[in-house]
Amino acid sequence: MTLDAAEPLAIDPLLDDPGTRIIVCCGSGGVGKTTTAAALGVRAAERGRKVVVLTIDPARRLAQSMGIDSLDNTPRRVKDVEGDGELHAMMLDMKRTFDEIVEAHADPDRAKAILSNPFYQSLSAGFAGTQEYMAMEKLGQLRARDEWDLIVVDTPPSRSALDFLDAPKRLGSFLDGKFIKLLMAPAKMGGRAGMKFLNVGMSMMTGTLGKLLGGPFLHDVQTFVAAMDTMFGGFRTRADATYRLLQAPGTAFLVVAAPERDALREAAYFVERLAADDMPLAGLVLNRVHGSAASRLSAERALAAAESLEEPPDPADPSAENPAENLDERRIVDQEAGKAGDRGSSVSSPHADASHAHTSNADASHADAAGARAGIDPDRVDPDQESVEQLTAGLLRLHAERMQVLAREQRTRDRFTALHPEVPVAEVAALPGDVHDLAGLRTIGDRLAAGGPPAGAA
Repeated sequence: MTLDAAEPLAIDPLLDDPGTRIIVCCGSGGVGKTTTAAALGVRAAERGRKVVVLTIDPARRLAQSMGIDSLDNTPRRVKDVEGDGELHAMMLDMKRTFDEIVEAHADPDRAKAILSNPFYQSLSAGFAGTQEYMAMEKLGQLRARDEWDLIVVDTPPSRSALDFLDAPKRLGSFLDGKFIKLLMAPAKMGGRAGMKFLNVGMSMMTGTLGKLLGGPFLHDVQTFVAAMDTMFGGFRTRADATYRLLQAPGTAFLVVAAPERDALREAAYFVERLAADDMPLAGLVLNRVHGSAASRLSAERALAAAESLEEPPDPADPSAENPAENLDERRIVDQEAGKAGDRGSSVSSPHADASHAHTSNADASHADAAGARAGIDPDRVDPDQESVEQLTAGLLRLHAERMQVLAREQRTRDRFTALHPEVPVAEVAALPGDVHDLAGLRTIGDRLAAGGPPAGAA
């Protein structure tokens, strides 16, 4: 089975559908999720929708490509967007989002105590899973405001793409787990009676934990837990609500991958996970796919031609006088026009151009040395002919390497398609450079909408 058997992913109908309210771009790190999310946002806005793009990429490439000095926790409008729509962009500030939750769900005195707590500061800045949880929180906040037609989410650059779905539950389980409940028990029991009831057990537990974690740290945790007591249930409730939002019909997941074995293996895992969790998968975006306009010339033929050009001519071979004719017979290189087509005559003609007859001593010495290394008699070969043949051989070898890359990518894509033939696929041809402005994002959007393989892709 080849990629041609896969259903093409129709991007524009997805963006134009008013029922599509959330698009989540997910996948492993380094596959172009941020660029894909930004390109989708630009294209949707220029097709008339009011869009906000939420990115969690610390490289800040999104702000640069959209012409914004900086992104923060507040959506900012992007200028120079064509069409009737609007585009806003923001970058998740993990700690600020956590602070906003505390300020919104605690009275001022308790909020102040929580925000100044050392354990909270560590938790909000770098606890495992906090970034993913806060991305879900911010998504829920944006959707609740109902201000935008479409929200495009660039998921966190996690080690595994599955972390985006797992982390909120992990953090919720931590905040609602036995350890936290145990730390909260003395406060919930109330006053001296409670402490007397748990005195022996708590003394043993806190003594052990104090030795393991350090007394000040344990005190900070207990103070944090006491202050956050009324908020723990809210974390779990909001995480569950956002999780259900991701399962709703108005949400579409796009799995982003590169045509590489590890990235597509991760994409396959994510496709299976989305299906297991009943989350709507729109399709696969395959970024940085290579192509060639000369795909009819195989790697094997290109290498054979390069080796033929690099071999010293056999004086006993009559055709050695005219290597261009050899190339014509093999139909490997077009010799109908140009300087390369006249190489044979320039070697044997007694009426060669005067400019070739007066080659400088330095050029002649260079040609003689190169010919000696290749085992070629400098009296029999024009230096111009030798340099052209060397350049041609180098280009043939580069083409052979490109065709080998194409073949490897095709095998990798075929494995994914064989496992998941039901997943629609859009391919985005590799660009010669990085995307750094709105024009580049439009180009990516155009290639996403086209969806087919680049010219010459296997």
